[in-house]
This record gives sequence, C-alpha cells and structure tokens, in this order.
Amino acid sequence: MARLAGVDLPKNKRILIGLQSIYGIGNSFSKKILEEAGIDENKKVSALTDDEVNKIRAIISTVKLEGALRSEVQLNIKRLMDIGTYRGKRHRKGLPVRGQRTKTNSRTRKGKRKTVAGKKKAAAKK
Repeated sequence: MARLAGVDLPKNKRILIGLQSIYGIGNSFSKKILEEAGIDENKKVSALTDDEVNKIRAIISTVKLEGALRSEVQLNIKRLMDIGTYRGKRHRKGLPVRGQRTKTNSRTRKGKRKTVAGKKKAAAKK
C-alpha cells in the first residue's frame, strides 16, 4: 500500500488518478510528478515499487499539501473577511463569491429552498 503525504492511495487505480486523492494535487501536477520521477502514468498504485514510491515522496515533499494547504486557504478566506472585501462579505453571508447569478441557481451555497407561506393569497388580492 502506498501512503503519501498522510493519505492512503487507492490500490486499484492508476497512479495518475491515485495521486489526485491527495489535497493539492490535480491532473497536471500529477503528470508533472510522474514525469519527473520517470514512472509510467498507466501503472497501478499496487504495482509501485518502494523505490518509485520514495521518488514520488521526495518530489512531493517540496510542495505544501494536505493540512498545511487547507489551513493556508482558510487563513486567506479569513483575511478577506477581516479586511471587509466584497469577496470576504460574500464568504461571510454564504453566497457565491465569483460573480454567479443568485436569483436562480446557487442552491449549493444558499442551502435548501424555503417556501414562503401566504405568497399566493397576497397576489390574488391585488
């Protein structure tokens, strides 16, 4: 079993995909790591030798990943909220931050829709 950066990599997946289970490693960075280590990206995680795992571990150790990266992102968001930027206010309110529309959609950020009682009756009286 390959364990890198405190994460157990899934055994049955290719190493290219398995590396992406580590927070902070995406597709392009995973390709770059494997190219630098000289490992075939189609190789399964379970087929890796200890030497190959150590090569990957050496390359990964130079980059901020997992817990350190998560805390840095949270500190960046907290800084935006503290200085009162537009993005910080959107984070505080739990609304979309990157300019998406909110009249419709944005249910992930806003939460489940709450129905308002008596809305139909008020419209009928007019």
